[in-house]
Amino acid sequence: MTQLLTPGDGREGPATATGAAATPVQTEPPGHVFVALDTSPRGLTAADAVARRGRYGPNELPRARSRGLWRQLAAQFTDLFAVVLLVSSAITFLAYALQPSRDVGTFRLAVAILGVVLLNASIGFAQEYSAERTAQSLQAMVPHTCRVLRDGERQDLPAHELVPGDVVVLEAGDAVSADCRLVEAHEVSVNNAALTGESDAVGRTGEPVAAGPLLEARNCVFMGTDVVAGSAKAVVFATGAATEFGRIFRLAAAAPRQKTPLQLQVSSMARRVAGVALAIRAALFAVRVPTGRPFVEAFVFALGVMVALVPEGLPATLSVSLAIGVRRMARRHALVKKLLAVEALGSTTVVCTDKTGTLTQAEMTITHVWAGGASHPVSGVGYAPVGEVADAAPVRELLRVAALCCNARLVPPADAGSLPRSGREGWRVLGDSTEGALLVVAEKGGIDPAAEEARAPRVAEYPFDSVRKLMSTVHGATDGDSYRAHVKGAPQELLAHCTDIDWKGERRPLTDELRADVIATNDALASQGLRVLAVGWRPVSSPHPTQDGAESGLTLLGLVGMLDPPRAEVSDAVDACRRAGIRIVMVTGDHPLTAEAVARRVGIVRQAAPTVVTGASLDAMNDHALDGLLAEPAELLLCRVSPEHKMRVVTALQRRGEVVAVTGDGANDAPALKHADIGVAMGASGTDVARESAVMVLLDDSFASIATAVRLGRSVYQNIRKFLIYLFSHNIAELVPILAATFAGFPLVPITAVQILAIDLGSDVLPALALGAEPPEPDVMDRPPRSRRDRLFSASVMGRILFLGGIQALGVCAVFFWHIHASGIPYSHFTEDDAVYREAITMVQAGIVVSQFFNALAVRTDRQSVFRIGLLSNPWLLAAGCFGIVLMAAISYLPVLRAVFNTAPLAAADWAVLAGFGVLLLAAEESRKWWLRRHRSGNGRGGVRCE
Repeated sequence: MTQLLTPGDGREGPATATGAAATPVQTEPPGHVFVALDTSPRGLTAADAVARRGRYGPNELPRARSRGLWRQLAAQFTDLFAVVLLVSSAITFLAYALQPSRDVGTFRLAVAILGVVLLNASIGFAQEYSAERTAQSLQAMVPHTCRVLRDGERQDLPAHELVPGDVVVLEAGDAVSADCRLVEAHEVSVNNAALTGESDAVGRTGEPVAAGPLLEARNCVFMGTDVVAGSAKAVVFATGAATEFGRIFRLAAAAPRQKTPLQLQVSSMARRVAGVALAIRAALFAVRVPTGRPFVEAFVFALGVMVALVPEGLPATLSVSLAIGVRRMARRHALVKKLLAVEALGSTTVVCTDKTGTLTQAEMTITHVWAGGASHPVSGVGYAPVGEVADAAPVRELLRVAALCCNARLVPPADAGSLPRSGREGWRVLGDSTEGALLVVAEKGGIDPAAEEARAPRVAEYPFDSVRKLMSTVHGATDGDSYRAHVKGAPQELLAHCTDIDWKGERRPLTDELRADVIATNDALASQGLRVLAVGWRPVSSPHPTQDGAESGLTLLGLVGMLDPPRAEVSDAVDACRRAGIRIVMVTGDHPLTAEAVARRVGIVRQAAPTVVTGASLDAMNDHALDGLLAEPAELLLCRVSPEHKMRVVTALQRRGEVVAVTGDGANDAPALKHADIGVAMGASGTDVARESAVMVLLDDSFASIATAVRLGRSVYQNIRKFLIYLFSHNIAELVPILAATFAGFPLVPITAVQILAIDLGSDVLPALALGAEPPEPDVMDRPPRSRRDRLFSASVMGRILFLGGIQALGVCAVFFWHIHASGIPYSHFTEDDAVYREAITMVQAGIVVSQFFNALAVRTDRQSVFRIGLLSNPWLLAAGCFGIVLMAAISYLPVLRAVFNTAPLAAADWAVLAGFGVLLLAAEESRKWWLRRHRSGNGRGGVRCE
């Protein structure tokens, strides 16, 4: 095998020779490249591909070395809160060692603090380990593929199967999967920003260039770059770590992960709470020292209370909640690539959606062919070439030209012979769905696209772009002495390039009357919801005419109208978005009548006269006029628009303070996808560039998955607030009795630091995690979007924490002082070993645990009654609450635990009283929700409808 020297880093690889006569790959003519890389224009054989993969390995970048399990576990102890707890535990152990009497309670407190550290480290370690596995599995759900010639057949293969010598087919929107030398190039330009930092697209050629730095070779494309325009064939000469991108990737693989704004907000909040806990510790220490308590004892107690009040498990609980949301979205066909997207989804106010594939099924079926003033209905649906074109003879030339002007390929079922001829299962299209429909209708009309391609081979191509909305190919004529340019595209644009028309087999000048007839036919088809394409041709004298030469002076052959049925689930999703106060703006390149017909079918348009704006009208608007248009509440359809128009609309909406989600599938959609608050790419039909630019990928391409993701995104944010309310409300119940006893002059504490830590370990962490997995509330999509300025600790959240925490605090204070006063013993006579005191502090601890069980039920909903969603609908929460109660019972009844916590057995009547307080808490919260529902309903506030 002859190898070529690639002037990169000097290493020897699949494109490198060891001899002195080695030649740079970019200097070879296209024909010599095949020979040099031991391949052919038909690509490698299957056997060669297997052998080369064994030699060079998979086409994958080196993975960053993940930390070992022990290092991941050790990292959990370097968190700020873990350090605070470890220091606190060490100080407590030191205090125990310095105490003359070696109080065993101090030792127990130190062990309990250490137990909190270990528990949270275990949760954090488990979450990080699970997150890594989840990320790997989710990335596998959207595999990167490439088009390859193997044994002369065009195939879609996973990118990691590429090997040196493979012949790849590149089109606009493709991500380049390996370093390749171009051998054919049709108006190709690529974006090399990932390698060079230059954002402007640069042209590429298939011709040889002078030797020099490889990255400057205009006939090479590289892994990690994007094809912006055109089409090409190229031969792979480097894969995986041997590529230029692989070299750079190794330098950047160890870059640190960035926290999302939500994580930073929670971390900042937790630090502030820790500061408040330190202040409370200092205050309690200052209050208890003058009462005559030993200095070390007072310090240790204050330290224990401070540790108990620190929300040390909050970051881990937050991460678990976000990860659960990501997994739920993935199960609903929405792959979220960044946790930030989960946060932003809950506040989405506008969705700019395209039509084809998102609102519709993206399985085009041509139903009408129009030529020479006559319509020819087409039977059959889907991609199976089953059906016929009525009176096909007059339109066969139109069908032949349209089929030749396609890059897609129709793929039959794997075992077509075993299927009934009428069945369409398994038929699919490699490439554009519109071109697939053209190939199908050609076969229905008696045309064999493969045979026609052999008779009139393609010699040049001008790919479709969103500006001129045309695609042209040049073919050798059947007589072999001339060439023909075949053109297809949007009817308005193609008509502007036509001078003649094929009218019933005769070539006539395209008069104004005939032009008006064509336009009327186009409008009639579009008003039925059909997407319409025009087809034309012209003779050319050269195999490589200029683009203008190929696309001017055309003869119009006719029109084809194709139907893309709306997805069945979209109407319900659109209705859900309306109820949720989310405005839907259709942004499409289709004809306004087609767009309106589809929009009415799925419910985006309900008014008699929606606002329809074309790309030409947008060009005529300044920013002030565009802002005024978007400020109007009318239903809005943007038609015949380009990706540049989409980007401008997104920017204008964001100027108005909207949180914008944008769908896109093409390479030119990448700027809008990146600029949007939520960029949503199509997983099935989208280009690699679009998927890389977006933060969310729809695995099924359906608009319904966007609505589902918004619903789940809202629930994630709600769940975070739920466990914040749950955690901080019980802190009030722990702190208030201590303050009350201190100011009432009671010499002992109503609840010890070890008891508080037991509550944290047994009754807080697991229910908080279960609340993070709470399913969405039934009315979550009946509420207006959350403001992006809304904080986690809003006034309503703080009010709810004080309300629930205050009720718990009153309950436990009542049971404590009732026990103390019922005994008739003066305050000064109580000691830690007194049976009444031990019963009282046991009642306080059990009261908090039981009330937290009912509190967890209460915070499950914001406004809806918990009985509406069902008390049993979150079994994990019930199990976590029951675990806390069982643990509390063990602390009360088991002698070994009674000795540790200084508790006493509770009577059945005591448990009944505590359960009664829990029921009162739930009843009070249900009453608050009822008043809130009635108040908001009476004032007409609720879900904002986008009418």
